[in-house]
Amino acid sequence: MDTLSPYGYVLVASQRMQGVLLMVFSKFSHLPFLRDVQTQRTRTGLGGYWGNKGGVSVRMTMFGHPVCFLNCHLPAHMRNLEQRMEDFESILQQQQFEGGTATGVLDHDVIFWFGDLNFRIEDYDIHVVKCAIDSNKLPLLWERDQLNLAKNTESILEGFMEGPLNFPPTYKFDVGTHTYDTSSKKRKPAWTDRILWRLRRTGSPVPTHNASLQRGLTSWLGGATKVIQHRYQSHMGFTISDHKPVSALFSLQFPFRLDIPLVELQVNKEWCKASDATVRFTVTSAYQRSSWDWVAIYKVGFRHHKDYQAYVWAKGEHATQVTFSEEDLPRDDCEFILGYYSHIMNSIQPKQGSPDFPLPSHLGQRHQENPDTSPS
Repeated sequence: MDTLSPYGYVLVASQRMQGVLLMVFSKFSHLPFLRDVQTQRTRTGLGGYWGNKGGVSVRMTMFGHPVCFLNCHLPAHMRNLEQRMEDFESILQQQQFEGGTATGVLDHDVIFWFGDLNFRIEDYDIHVVKCAIDSNKLPLLWERDQLNLAKNTESILEGFMEGPLNFPPTYKFDVGTHTYDTSSKKRKPAWTDRILWRLRRTGSPVPTHNASLQRGLTSWLGGATKVIQHRYQSHMGFTISDHKPVSALFSLQFPFRLDIPLVELQVNKEWCKASDATVRFTVTSAYQRSSWDWVAIYKVGFRHHKDYQAYVWAKGEHATQVTFSEEDLPRDDCEFILGYYSHIMNSIQPKQGSPDFPLPSHLGQRHQENPDTSPS
């Protein structure tokens, strides 16, 4: 968070299950249009009792379109292909979300599925695999990659797309080196770390048995929603793990965008005295209010929705403004941002237009109360 916040990114949501961590960040300008944020997790280790394996997800509506991010850690070893598929299906079945039309993972318009999926390279022994890597004959290995093969036979994978694997297998390395496993186990190199995407099917079925389409960089939802993959790469310079990290860069194009804020905030141009510290707000008829909503003052470059300097509960069904008391106001001599936090949508609605404003340092003291306590 400290790395991304100076670039204008804010943490939208995170979910952790032991070593499986998913964090979703957004540009500040997109925050008013990210709504209905929810998280889920599913344990599949030891028959569902242990979270060393499984999946964590974050879903939201993005400019009116349901999008889901799913991070999975599936069972290891060559022999466990069937178990990997069973665990993935179990994750999809168990992860359910409240409200709306996208109650399951596969109901979302766009899904990004990634993680240590643990698929291996079949048939070839370790010497053949290493020779193919050294001679850059990666297509020879693609053909026997378990995930590529499974996409032709497993219905649960129908519609999932992946860019070409133009980088060497990312597992398994001796930690601290760029050398594939030299231990007594001598694990065969494999592309265990993957990033895929899927668009919800509408109209005609997606011809997933077409290998060139599966490896294409563009996919569609009803000829309208578009996902474009610009980059898919490994980062071989990292040596702190026996895996090499993988990243991808995408663009999403939607046929329409719901870009009308549900909440609008208005303030005086500058708060010169304590009595000026009033924030007026209006909500649309579509917005569902909660007594757990609040209006907060954030520093420019804040990291997440609880990284506030002060807040006031926006309680009362017909309330249209809140006032910060003098003792609530921060003393810092810097720029601030106002935001309305929606408890039901688990998202921030920042002030539109020119969101930052100065707050003279002589106004008040920093407020320390935690908004997790119930409003009176």
